[in-house]
Amino acid sequence: MQSACEINRCIRCVCQGGAMTEYAAPRTKRAMTAATTARLMAAARDAFAAQGYAKVAAEALTAELELTRGALYHHFGGKEGLFAAVVRALEDDIAAQLTAAWRAAPNPATGLAAVCEGWLDLACDPGLQRILFRDAPAVLGPRASALDGEASRAALTAAIAALAHSGDEPRDDEALARILDAALGDLALWIAASDDPPATRARAGRALDRLLAGMDLVPRPLAVTPDLA
Repeated sequence: MQSACEINRCIRCVCQGGAMTEYAAPRTKRAMTAATTARLMAAARDAFAAQGYAKVAAEALTAELELTRGALYHHFGGKEGLFAAVVRALEDDIAAQLTAAWRAAPNPATGLAAVCEGWLDLACDPGLQRILFRDAPAVLGPRASALDGEASRAALTAAIAALAHSGDEPRDDEALARILDAALGDLALWIAASDDPPATRARAGRALDRLLAGMDLVPRPLAVTPDLA
């Protein structure tokens, strides 16, 4: 099975602006496999976002792409495996977006705030709400948290490590990152489940501002914003 990065690259080749496009015929078995998985994931991502996991039929999905049901089971082990792969790809895309926001910030403190605010903004997207914040916990259980927990905490730890604080006691950056990661995850679920996501997003943003202020983080004297990797 291809890595999430390989599959994401293939998705970008076959999916432009949400619409499927023609692609060159693969010349190797590996290329053919990558193209098939990319087609399945691009179609599944749209279907899961529009209909929800429960209403997406594996047979209809493969028939639409003129693939056999066996192709789905061969590459993903079934509908749940395909859904997990879509979730992983979405998390990778989100991580890239948030990293870009971090790098575009004028200083590390602003960058950390941009990462946190960006995550809450994404929770207002209807398609992401359905896939990541409603269906993923129900379908994947603890695996849903495992798919993004490590990457998001690593990014937050790196962002916090780029900041100083005014206290005399040593600071545990990993512990602070875990606290912030848990808070952001719960706020995102709250926004997604709300009857009025924009209003709930505004409330979450105000609470986040107070939380970040209470962490007593100030920029280190860095010439450039460090990488999150």
